[in-house]
Amino acid sequence: MLKRLLYCVILVMALSESALSRQTLSFGVVSQRSSVLTAQYWNPILQYVSEKSGVPLQLKLGKNGQETSAMVGRGEFDFVYTNHNFSARNDRVGYRVIARPIEAAIMGQIVVLADAPFHSLADLQGHEMAFPSRAAFVGYHVVMNALLQAGIEVTPSFVSNQEGAISQLKVGRVAAAGVNSQVMRDFAERENLRYRVLWSSEKYLSIPISAHPSVANKQVAAVQAALVGMRSDPEGGKVLAASAELIKQDPPLGFVNATDSEFENVRRFYQTSRVSGE
Repeated sequence: MLKRLLYCVILVMALSESALSRQTLSFGVVSQRSSVLTAQYWNPILQYVSEKSGVPLQLKLGKNGQETSAMVGRGEFDFVYTNHNFSARNDRVGYRVIARPIEAAIMGQIVVLADAPFHSLADLQGHEMAFPSRAAFVGYHVVMNALLQAGIEVTPSFVSNQEGAISQLKVGRVAAAGVNSQVMRDFAERENLRYRVLWSSEKYLSIPISAHPSVANKQVAAVQAALVGMRSDPEGGKVLAASAELIKQDPPLGFVNATDSEFENVRRFYQTSRVSGE
């Protein structure tokens, strides 16, 4: 009788673990590009990681940067690609960094068209300037903080994502744009856009991937291993290359292990910034 009871307990535990591994988990992505382009870029990666890790992942997007940041603050993503989790409002959720792209560090930049008559921040005084959203880290918080410190007043125009702000600049609707240096570079190459940088911030590590504290350690480890292993696997390398081609992303491609401590300058910025709210 005891053996039979023990067998039943083990069977229930095994079935529970199997069900847990099959449960689809959400993967949020910060709003940088259109929803269509974001899905085209990330879905093949998530499909690969799901198959390799045994943890089904599904892309989940907010309507814009502010909504996505609010979703992070409510802990609505199981995994998330963002740096909004480091803000004072969202940090308390407890997302833990597990990986980051192998990319050059990003910077907040203030950019203008190559032939624009603006050559310094002072030249932007009183002009309209495009920003992704009030939640964007380098594209708004970092850039606006620099403008406030310099005493430059601009009229902000918020357009929901990074590439939206750049598009406003491209068609001449604004004098300048606050951007993520990497997204700006990729967009300019893809759209053959010539631009000048009026100001750049300090460097910040590229946006990390983090896991919600409620996700089982075994699942987190499996997803982390699959992400990091992509670049050394021929199949994974093809997926990374195809996604990169969509946005004209430069190599090296793939992901490396990362920890929260690597992003201390992001937290420090949020603690000292003159820009309030998200």
